[in-house]
Amino acid sequence: MSLKSERRGIHVDQSDLLCKKGCGYYGNPAWQGFCSKCWREEYHKARQKQIQEDWELAERLQREEEEAFASSQSSQGAQSLTFSKFEEKKTNEKTRKVTTVKKFFSASSRVGSKKVPPERVEKIMDQIEKYIMTRLYKHVFCPETTDDEKKDLAIQKRIRALRWVTPQMLCVPVNEDIPEVSDMVVKAITDIIEMDSKRVPRDKLACITKCSKHIFNAIKITKNEPASADDFLPTLIYIVLKGNPPRLQSNIQYITRFCNPSRLMTGEDGYYFTNLCCAVAFIEKLDAQSLNLSQEDFDRYMSGQTSPRKQEAESWSPDACLGVKQMYKNLDLLSQLNERQERIMNEAKKLEKDLIDWTDGITREVQDIVEKYPLEIKPPNQPLAAIDSENIENDKLPPPLQPQVYAG
Repeated sequence: MSLKSERRGIHVDQSDLLCKKGCGYYGNPAWQGFCSKCWREEYHKARQKQIQEDWELAERLQREEEEAFASSQSSQGAQSLTFSKFEEKKTNEKTRKVTTVKKFFSASSRVGSKKVPPERVEKIMDQIEKYIMTRLYKHVFCPETTDDEKKDLAIQKRIRALRWVTPQMLCVPVNEDIPEVSDMVVKAITDIIEMDSKRVPRDKLACITKCSKHIFNAIKITKNEPASADDFLPTLIYIVLKGNPPRLQSNIQYITRFCNPSRLMTGEDGYYFTNLCCAVAFIEKLDAQSLNLSQEDFDRYMSGQTSPRKQEAESWSPDACLGVKQMYKNLDLLSQLNERQERIMNEAKKLEKDLIDWTDGITREVQDIVEKYPLEIKPPNQPLAAIDSENIENDKLPPPLQPQVYAG
């Protein structure tokens, strides 16, 4: 397998991370490529259109219902009035709660724009977010009304199936043989896994930021130069594959739904989060062409029939751990044994097929001969009678000889 320098399917331009409406903020796959602001505007337009259509449909149905059941309205008037009062009370209570929350946040925004500095408003909003989301975490994280859990299981299964992917296949510019780089990789994996233990969206976003900074440091140590965006995304994909973070899709959706939109649209937090979304999308669509592999090898690796050849013993550095060397040696031996077993099984199946074909051929030939030359079985002949016995049944034979005595 020859590795090419191009990153087919991994390279992402800076423009691809921005909102597709051209507002300059970072987009998000969960918002169909829009930033949160443009997504709300598009969603609001679509929602208003849907509400208008539903309202027209409701009015039409109501008119038809009134015309159809005009005669029965008088008898059901009391019951309908009671139910209408109950629905009105329930709607008023819901509207009152929503209005209270809107007034609270709108008042904070007005005060911040006039008297309070924006930095302080941001801190106040962060504290409010922390308090509310900590109390509501078990109710709003991965709710039963969504398919977040199904997506979590799908991405975990996908990552486990891709455990054979090596840094060389992704063109990851990280040398884990360097102790400092290895420590950075471990810290990055720890941070991305720790994201699931946080309750506040801002804290989960901070874990992604810390993981990304460790990745940049690992690339910088390996290359002795600042890392670029083209180096960062393949390394982030490799970290996600190696760490397999728990409930990855649920955490991404939780951040998307409840994090302060300004954090996701601008700044380094928004940039790193957008790259994580791109990494997950790449893993879901990863194919043989993206890794510069043939489709046959990709299918064999995915099915677990074999694994890529590991690093040869001669290329190990003198300081490499003996246990790691032995582990890769054993893995290579197991891979060879697996290939030999696969060849033996294929030859055995071929031999079995040949034997079945040979048996069927012999059977057909024998059947053809029997049909062409049928076997006629004749009745057995009667046994011959002794010459000197009295033959009563057959009078055509001469009588037996009688002995005669002559006197001399």
